[in-house]
Amino acid sequence: MASIISISGLTKRYASGHVALHGVDLEIEEGEIFALLGPNGAGKTTLISIICGNVTGTEGSVTVAGHDIVRDYRGSRRAIGLVPQELHTDAFEKVMSTVRFSRGLFGKPRDDALIEKILRDLSLWDKRDAKIMELSGGMKRRVMIAKALSHEPRVLFLDEPTAGVDVELRRDMWALVRQLRETGVTIILTTHYIEEAEEMADRVGVISGGKLILVEEKTALMRKLGKKTLTVMLADPLPAVPAELAQWDVTIKGDGHELEYVFDTQAERTGVSSLLRQLGDLGIAYKDLNTRQSSLEDIFVGLVHRDADAAEAVA
Repeated sequence: MASIISISGLTKRYASGHVALHGVDLEIEEGEIFALLGPNGAGKTTLISIICGNVTGTEGSVTVAGHDIVRDYRGSRRAIGLVPQELHTDAFEKVMSTVRFSRGLFGKPRDDALIEKILRDLSLWDKRDAKIMELSGGMKRRVMIAKALSHEPRVLFLDEPTAGVDVELRRDMWALVRQLRETGVTIILTTHYIEEAEEMADRVGVISGGKLILVEEKTALMRKLGKKTLTVMLADPLPAVPAELAQWDVTIKGDGHELEYVFDTQAERTGVSSLLRQLGDLGIAYKDLNTRQSSLEDIFVGLVHRDADAAEAVA
């Protein structure tokens, strides 16, 4: 698929000497959901702010829908809808008015049918005449999304969209994001909730210390870096791991009643079957088996720690 966002050598250096981004290269495909993950201060919001024209990069280039963000700021900004992490709304304005006004800011003609559809999709239609100050935090965030969608952008940035939102509302927003993707909108999501990326993203980028340390298709990432844990519930407890099981690097848990074997998904077939066969040869009976797949959060934490350890080694 064609790239709708192209980033090359993007660096952000502040007068203090702090480098927030180090030569970031990234291509985001049209119509995908891309999750950008990273700890606090990793550079997620800085990257989004530069793409959206709110912060000026020091070096490098960015194009959005074919528009250079510096030379053709208006063209690139028209293609973008931004839902920032902070809630910025006019407390005394009504929902319908503020969304309609946002559309006009981009030079779009009035389209009440479109605004109604957006408000209905976001469960805001019944609140259309309510003042922003009368809404709950979750509803205010929905208004921010409605404003971002009002000018029909091709790219939607969601910076921590469900921060402070309850579980039910979070699920509603996930459903909305999927609907938007089906209409061709490209979604770039930053989040602290790893399950959001695991639930929705097509691809995942991990940023740490201002460096993009990995970009991978989600399922491929989990297949390549994911681990599984096999827990064997024994019929009788073992006082120690038999020497014959040393090659599998198993550990004893649960007061000797469980054997735990951690393996990568690529070794699943051969490793597990041979381990169980060896248990049978040793006369070790078991009454149950349980496997657990590592989550995207496990992979993310491992990658960030690995990057931090590498940085310390260089220093």
